[in-house]
Amino acid sequence: MAVPGFDINEVKRRMQGATQSLKHELGVCAPAAPAASMLEPVQVEAYGSHMPLNQVATISVPEPRLLSVQVWDKSMVKAVEKAIVDSNLGCRRRPKGRCCGCAFPSSTRSAARTRQGRA
Repeated sequence: MAVPGFDINEVKRRMQGATQSLKHELGVCAPAAPAASMLEPVQVEAYGSHMPLNQVATISVPEPRLLSVQVWDKSMVKAVEKAIVDSNLGCRRRPKGRCCGCAFPSSTRSAARTRQGRA
């Protein structure tokens, strides 16, 4: 009975991909302080199609409990706000001109569960 051989290089490549994917997922799910990567999955209805938020705005973390979203095109502010609200991240939006703030409550266990979708 023949045992199928394994290509060690293929196994290493796949493990590296799995590790990178896991690091990305762990970085997105409820860290102690919000990270810009939390908004990566947010899709904005822009110019007739869905686009990732980071392609229509700059995301930064000016304060420990706040994400700042600086929208490049003023006409896209409402669409960005709607996308953030629809993402159910558990943040309060703080609109101000072209900038949309996303304020997070202090990181308690219940708030972390809510952001993870396990409320």
